[in-house]
Amino acid sequence: MAEKSEKQLVVGILAHVDSGKTTLSEAMLYRAGSIRKLGRVDNKDAFLDTDTLEKARGITIFSKQALLKTGSTNITLLDTPGHVDFSTETERTLQVLDYAVLVISGTDGVQSHTETLWRLLRRYHIPTFVFINKMDLPGPGKEALLSQLSHRLGDGFVDFGAEQAERDEALALCDERLMEKMLDAGSLTAEDIIPAVARRHVFPCWFGVALQRENAGGLQGVDELLAGLDEYTRAAPALEAFGARVFKVSQDERGERLTWLRVTGGELKVKAQLTGEADGEPWAEKANQLRLYSGAKYTLTEAIGPGQVCAVTGLTRAKPGTGLGAERDSDLPVLEPVLSYRVCLPEGADVHAALGKLHRLEEEEPQLHVVWNETLGEIHVQLMGEIQLEVLKSLLAERYGLDVEFDSGGILYKETITEAIEGVGHYEPLRHYAEVHLKLEPLPRGSGMQFAADCREEELDKNWQRLVLTHLEEKQHLGVLIGAPLTDMKITLIAGRAHLKHTEGGDFRQATYRAVRQGLMMANQIKKTQLLEPWYSFRLEVPAENIGRAMSDVQRMEGSFDPPETAPDGQTAALTGFAPVATMRSYPMEVVSYTRGRGHLNLTLDGYRPCHNAAEVIEAVDYEPEHDLDNPADSVFCSHGAGFVVPWEQVRSHMHVDSGWGRTAPAAEETAARPRRMAAYRATLEEDAELLKIFERTYGPIKRDPLAAFRPVQKRERPDFAAEQWEIAPEYLLVDGYNIIFGWDELNALSKESLDAARHRLMDILCNYQGFKKCVLILVFDAYRVPGSPGSIEQYHNIHVVYTKEAETADMFIERVTHEIGKNRRVRVATSDGMEQVIILGHGALRVSARMFHEEVQDVEKEIRRCIQGEA
Repeated sequence: MAEKSEKQLVVGILAHVDSGKTTLSEAMLYRAGSIRKLGRVDNKDAFLDTDTLEKARGITIFSKQALLKTGSTNITLLDTPGHVDFSTETERTLQVLDYAVLVISGTDGVQSHTETLWRLLRRYHIPTFVFINKMDLPGPGKEALLSQLSHRLGDGFVDFGAEQAERDEALALCDERLMEKMLDAGSLTAEDIIPAVARRHVFPCWFGVALQRENAGGLQGVDELLAGLDEYTRAAPALEAFGARVFKVSQDERGERLTWLRVTGGELKVKAQLTGEADGEPWAEKANQLRLYSGAKYTLTEAIGPGQVCAVTGLTRAKPGTGLGAERDSDLPVLEPVLSYRVCLPEGADVHAALGKLHRLEEEEPQLHVVWNETLGEIHVQLMGEIQLEVLKSLLAERYGLDVEFDSGGILYKETITEAIEGVGHYEPLRHYAEVHLKLEPLPRGSGMQFAADCREEELDKNWQRLVLTHLEEKQHLGVLIGAPLTDMKITLIAGRAHLKHTEGGDFRQATYRAVRQGLMMANQIKKTQLLEPWYSFRLEVPAENIGRAMSDVQRMEGSFDPPETAPDGQTAALTGFAPVATMRSYPMEVVSYTRGRGHLNLTLDGYRPCHNAAEVIEAVDYEPEHDLDNPADSVFCSHGAGFVVPWEQVRSHMHVDSGWGRTAPAAEETAARPRRMAAYRATLEEDAELLKIFERTYGPIKRDPLAAFRPVQKRERPDFAAEQWEIAPEYLLVDGYNIIFGWDELNALSKESLDAARHRLMDILCNYQGFKKCVLILVFDAYRVPGSPGSIEQYHNIHVVYTKEAETADMFIERVTHEIGKNRRVRVATSDGMEQVIILGHGALRVSARMFHEEVQDVEKEIRRCIQGEA
């Protein structure tokens, strides 16, 4: 029989805090022969607890790497933090795993953070093995624990320590293919089970003990777990081209930056140049060293292949979640901080130096979200909880000698909308142009922000559409209630416009930001904005005599709960439910107090829900969105060569594009009024019929048709009358642009300084003219000498501006248009070209010389001034 080929796997160890996760990692390394001595967390000599903070607290704070081999499988083992405050570090690690081992405490069973970890494993679709630890201590037993796993986490958990026949029977109930195989062959092989595990239909479970206790039996179930990882796994398919994903940034004992990555395809060689993009700017750096860590020690290697994890030196721009080579960037994390703290520096400390040090820590923990409030001169950070806060203080003191304090944390609120609405933004200072129409619509809770485009390319080129989506994604957009970040919204580009000559990339950034803001202001005006706050999912276990107090407290904290669960012995009771973070964040200490240390409260972030005291929070923040200069809702338009600001509530009347969104929906008043009109009409007919009966009883039957007056009568038109000739059709005015510029003295003089300025001056003059005359005005400029010019037709405020294509003069364009519309429309052409005047006369159009048109325009301007001054 041929030997099995070796495979490379990345396996993560996850658990609720104090379930024995690091102890199991230690046992796996010991039984695999990677370490010679078993360490213990409480003895501060565990192989993977290498940091002084971890040794002091007895918990895992940073994910660690170790190497081991079991059978024909080389495993990179990643030990992740178990405390909820460091769960963002755990989530980043999940993105590079092939398989996971979930550790469950046999005495405590499934806990609140266990469910959070399970949701993350399901989201990232990571096949999972389960090790139920501490089975040598008193607990509910195997059957009860398996039942609890199925009840709390779902189906598919099978005891792989049972007899094969019993195990195979349980496996067949988890997967249809296994059922078919079982019916055909009567038993299942490893080759049958591997795909079911990979599909997350089966979760192999082993019961055991990971801690070597004095005067007790040895390690139990660890060898079986190692054998299962070898037998029931398969290597991930590797990309042909080089690809890698960064999941962590740290520093070594000398302060050198380490970028941790997992290679997903190809090969990474030392001194290879890696490229990427950070904050919109490309970067290229060399991988100086490739370190394979196992605990605190490492070995240098020349190359890293698919399925391996290494720490790279020399990279300063790569961030956690960055995809390198053919690998895409990671999705946005699910877990995020819910508390905000102000950093209180010691007296005399350099604020900007401290800010730089915090930013360096933010590279390692991106969810720290260090914010510098320039107005108040304050630094704010976002954290998951009190333990992370204490660790941050210790890191600042240990690394930088900075002794800082933090004030009481504030809640991180978010905002959303409750009804779809259109937002519009226009940015048009002189020689700039962009207009954007966005549809803002609410999404289900927990959806985050989504962006899409539903705009025709004929209206806005694809490259401009991609640019708008980039601008939507690059910024954290703020709401208008308290200036909190937006969430649970989809923003879709539905219309827009660019200028052939004047549009630049930054113009669409301005228009996009203003469109988002304008839509939010419109939604707020009609009370369709909503403030959200973070909520906890909690499980509270207290002595039975304290359950009444607990229920009363939860109601006081604006929370909700399911009916209490009483333990079989009747001594304790449990409450599960949900409550706002703002009201429950300090409750754990209160539980310890009134239960005299016998109560236990597990809190897990459950996402954002409507704020329970929104009016109070909005009033306290006192945010004025119209005074937020960094997030304007107004738009900028151009008139007479100068930009002017249009307030957000008036922007729609100035827009150059009509997206058409919302026009098909009838107004609520109209929809409600229609049934009333129909009911009134029916009542009128019924009354007429009753009056007719009274009339006939009094005066006898009517011999003529009483309803003849209500029947339609076919009208007969006079044979010599044509209604079409009396219809008032709009007048068309075609203007030969350069002919007029060189025919008017003031424009001719201006053209000698700047032809572009003369063009825009004429365009502004004709805009005023059209607004007074209400004609369809088409201004035509020659562009026939521009090589490769395709020609364009643009909307400039209320007139059409045409730039002819290559080899087509303005005369040729005007002749063609007058020929097409001159027979059915009243058309005038303003030009002093004698030959052109003769031709257009033959097409039925009226000619106006440049001089006569100049006088006509001056008369119109006089009338406009009189109207403005109130003399008309």
